[in-house]
Amino acid sequence: MSIHSSATVKMRSPLSSRSTGPVWGFVGVTAFSFTMPFTRAAVGGLSPLFLGSGRAVVAAVLAGVVLTATRPAPPSGAQWGRLAVVAAGIVVGFPVLTSYALTVTPASHGAVVVALLPAATAVAAVVRTGERPGRVFWICSLAGAAAAVMFALIHGGGLGGVHRAGLLLFGAVLAAAVGYAEGGLLAREIGSWQTVSWALILSLPLMLMFAGVAVVRQPPSGTAADWACFAYLSAVSMYLGFFAWYRGLAIGPMAGVSQVQLVQPVMSICWAALILGEHVGALTLAGGLGVIACAAGAIRSRLRLNGAAAR
Repeated sequence: MSIHSSATVKMRSPLSSRSTGPVWGFVGVTAFSFTMPFTRAAVGGLSPLFLGSGRAVVAAVLAGVVLTATRPAPPSGAQWGRLAVVAAGIVVGFPVLTSYALTVTPASHGAVVVALLPAATAVAAVVRTGERPGRVFWICSLAGAAAAVMFALIHGGGLGGVHRAGLLLFGAVLAAAVGYAEGGLLAREIGSWQTVSWALILSLPLMLMFAGVAVVRQPPSGTAADWACFAYLSAVSMYLGFFAWYRGLAIGPMAGVSQVQLVQPVMSICWAALILGEHVGALTLAGGLGVIACAAGAIRSRLRLNGAAAR
């Protein structure tokens, strides 16, 4: 108990400055912003099941190395149950569902998922933590979600791809939102990198089974570029990016930090233009600025409300 308590004290001290929450969140979002274009690029040579499960297996191996080297205190019994919720959302649900969706829809349509995530994560945070954002926050959050969706759809050429993959994308949104909210809470108790590391270890047997099935059904035959994308998705999107993201959510306020995700579709589509050759015009840039303005308004309103409550 004394070991766990001292670890908790050490973790909490740097979390006192709420203004750093969005900064850590932005670092995580920047890492995640490559996920859609790299997934879209890799599904040409790697099956969706292998891409979604194999990257979790590689990330779990990295997590095992880190946990073995650092030997943190293991989670409690109740925390293991909550880690299962995190694993179901961010290790199994979101990667597998989006990998399948991106076989039938372009990366720009996949950005619709990210466009809806901030609002979904804010709702999950309110339900799970009891946070009560003000009216201005919700106005900015919903306006940002609507602007981000329209931004992604206009850039992607309409609703066609979303119709074909709509259920998969919607499921991915729900899975990630729940995993983010629960993971942010756990990060306050056991630490950000510990949370994602234990979640990956917990899901390893299931993801190993999925990866084995994927290899038997369709042996991987990707190019060097496909495997490079897979490496990034495994090490960064599935693991290192969560170090910063969960730390930002842990610092909070969680509903406010979640709105940093609004800039992710803008970044993802810019990377898709550079990596996949998708066109980015003046309308895209204007829409991106609108999305960023909504995100900034939501974050500022939440930080002001939190600062007033602290005083």
